[in-house]
Amino acid sequence: MSVAAMERDKALVPAQDVSAFVALRRDIHQHPELAFEEHRTSELVAQSLTRWGYQVTRGLGGTGVVGQLRKGNGSKRLGLRADMDALPIEEQTGLPHASVHAGVMHACGHDGHTAMLLAAAKQLAEQGAFQGTLNLIFQPAEEGFGGAKKMMEDGLFERFPCDAIFAMHNMPGFKPGHLLFRDGATMASSENITITLHGKGGHGAMPHIAADPVVAGASIVMALQTIVSRNVAPLQTAVITVGSFKAGQANNVIPQTATLELSVRSLDRDVRLLLNQRIEELVQAQAKSFGVRAEVVFRGGYPVLVNTSVETEFATRVGVELVGSERVVARTEALTGSEDFAFMLEQVPGSYLFIGNGDASTGGHGACMVHNPGYDFDDSNIAVGSAYWVHLTERYLV
Repeated sequence: MSVAAMERDKALVPAQDVSAFVALRRDIHQHPELAFEEHRTSELVAQSLTRWGYQVTRGLGGTGVVGQLRKGNGSKRLGLRADMDALPIEEQTGLPHASVHAGVMHACGHDGHTAMLLAAAKQLAEQGAFQGTLNLIFQPAEEGFGGAKKMMEDGLFERFPCDAIFAMHNMPGFKPGHLLFRDGATMASSENITITLHGKGGHGAMPHIAADPVVAGASIVMALQTIVSRNVAPLQTAVITVGSFKAGQANNVIPQTATLELSVRSLDRDVRLLLNQRIEELVQAQAKSFGVRAEVVFRGGYPVLVNTSVETEFATRVGVELVGSERVVARTEALTGSEDFAFMLEQVPGSYLFIGNGDASTGGHGACMVHNPGYDFDDSNIAVGSAYWVHLTERYLV
């Protein structure tokens, strides 16, 4: 690490603040809450923001919190968002601050995201040099339940207009404190699809007088992959995963029904529409060829997350100013994971960035991939992440 980089690290956030927010992060980690159940976390956030002088609004999207702070006469309005929910995973880190709730843990680092934004909130309230309106958005239910959309349906941007909005997620595979950016399509859309095949049950020894939904389902699983290989352009990205196939209970009984659960991803809105169309067509044709009836239910998901150019260029510049170009990836690879911040970016220009959480060289729980029972947020990121939010706010609201 260069001397200049070391000096930057020392200046990010005062040591006592880092210690306080590390403790806060670990407290949230010990008490994880699932989607729309973030009552304790929401209360902690609301009380903290109130204590620091923010105008606090609770209840958007159920357990969401917005803290608003105005300074000076500036007319610009900035939104910063952190997610708060945990995952239904049994923690296996063995850490002193491990989850005390069986089967629930912060396996995606939302505890760290919340702590980073709270640390920035305190510093901006006490020392922030900006002119305008700052809206801090603490969102519930990111993990598959669309908390961002729920907050928007409750009037988030009508009540708290933003000229630009930003969010940050930790990223295992990169060193802590390194910042990653990408313009354009950055995270994939997600589609959740249930296929129910209705056949004719019968004796396993006499399949000719039944209509077997298991055989039809097996054929559909394989045929679905031809959509990616033969219908999607080779330079486009698409994923069709059959994550669940349930049918029958006995080896000598042909069941009446079989159910398939699909996860479908793409990085282009038109490709998403193509995938949905071809899945419906292929499933119906395959089912008919086996003499069974198919019911295809599209349960929606998240749209493609698209970072806008101007805001991403600005966010990248802020990152370089803060940590130096040697710790910034200006155009990281797109991800096939999904993120409901995409809903917010459909309505407000902005950018979603990443902060490294650990790699093979650093080891430890921070290098473990998210959504894994051995994962933990790297607390050293609280200093860098909160300083980034402070620096971005002061550069934007001028």
